[in-house]
Amino acid sequence: MNRPTEILPINHELLSPSIADLWFVPLGGCGEIGSNLNLYGHDGQWLIVDCGIGFDREPGAEAVITPDPGFISARRESLVGMVITHAHEDHVGAVAYLWAELQCPVYCTSFTAVILRRKLAEAGLLSKVPLHVLPTGASHRLGCFDLRWIGITHSTPEAQCLLIETSAGRVLHTGDWKWDADPQVGPSYDEEAFRSLAALKLDALVGDSTCATVEGRSPSEGDVVAGINQVVSDAKGRVVATCFGSNIARMQTLARAAADNGRYLALFGRSLVNNYQAALETGFWDRDLTFIDPTHIGYLPPEEVMIIATGSQGDARAALTRIAAGNHPDLELEAGDTVVFSSRDIPGNELAIERVRQALVSKDVKIVEQTEHGPLIHTSGHPGRDDLKDMYEWVAPRIAIPVHGEPHHLAAHASLAADCGVPQQLLGRNGDLFVLAPQPGVRPGAVAVGRRTIRQSGS
Repeated sequence: MNRPTEILPINHELLSPSIADLWFVPLGGCGEIGSNLNLYGHDGQWLIVDCGIGFDREPGAEAVITPDPGFISARRESLVGMVITHAHEDHVGAVAYLWAELQCPVYCTSFTAVILRRKLAEAGLLSKVPLHVLPTGASHRLGCFDLRWIGITHSTPEAQCLLIETSAGRVLHTGDWKWDADPQVGPSYDEEAFRSLAALKLDALVGDSTCATVEGRSPSEGDVVAGINQVVSDAKGRVVATCFGSNIARMQTLARAAADNGRYLALFGRSLVNNYQAALETGFWDRDLTFIDPTHIGYLPPEEVMIIATGSQGDARAALTRIAAGNHPDLELEAGDTVVFSSRDIPGNELAIERVRQALVSKDVKIVEQTEHGPLIHTSGHPGRDDLKDMYEWVAPRIAIPVHGEPHHLAAHASLAADCGVPQQLLGRNGDLFVLAPQPGVRPGAVAVGRRTIRQSGS
């Protein structure tokens, strides 16, 4: 499971895969949380899977971070397309920034397409990008790659695993996932669809490592409903809840809690409004759950008010950050009001989030967060260790390649895969060349990687 010391032979210095080769090259997202940009190479052609952003970790910074796509930009004539597995920013957010260099068709499901079209329109690219919308379960061919989309549950609608088949081998790219029997929005997962993959004798599984250090299973979104309803029921003054804006199931759970407890509900923050509208457009929103104009909140009794606000990660321009600082035009919190963090702290954001918490504490606002013994108000969208064990038992790949995590997540994932009987585990990082066929191994640092910093307007 250690990084290989052997430098594997490559067919030529230009790093172009032969018909016998199946390669995986992460340009972002391997050894870090965020900035996912993955390449698969075979028979002189390349496929991109996901194109996401990270965020500047400096408190108060207003910059977006993207992976440096220079390696694949230089091979644009060999790029057959880009597949987006789901609508989270760290998987789709860089498309509008990097597409002009890549000039390739983009493939995704309907919810992701609505989110992406808005980003492309804002960048003036909507009429230029060939965007193809595919249903869950679709099969199609891109160049030398045969692709099958397999629906999976996650914390945003229509997340997909991707089965990639070539003449040199087969690989399952899981994207972000969890097993959720009661996802609240959209269908559950199809266990048999994953068990049937074992018969294909997959060469590799490239998989989510985010919660590889967490024992047990990730609870269902359905398990959060009672806890959130209890917190809202117990609250005496205004309630402000914050969650990840793309978690439509969580937004609906919060909206139902407001309705069940006689509270008017408003959305504070553009990303929440955009995701709500995307869910409405694609049939993932309960139309009985409605919102009032945010400017009306200040005229209502505190005990009849609930707000869902952006800012779970302490973003400087988010609604909750401005509310905590006392400079939001539509809401002033008072002692006895409640703020609910229905989210987790993404590594690197802890300081920014703590600043928001302290600003709320100074206002004598009650803060409700997920604790070991308190009501369940948040669950991860990523697999715990027992969930990962199921995946390896059902799919039975020959090689495990942990991605989507910091180094300790990747190491824990690789160790678990070994315990599950996976014959080989390949550990690496951004810029490493993972050879899946013909002879598995890793060539460390084969590709130049880096990141780009894009300053936001007004910063």
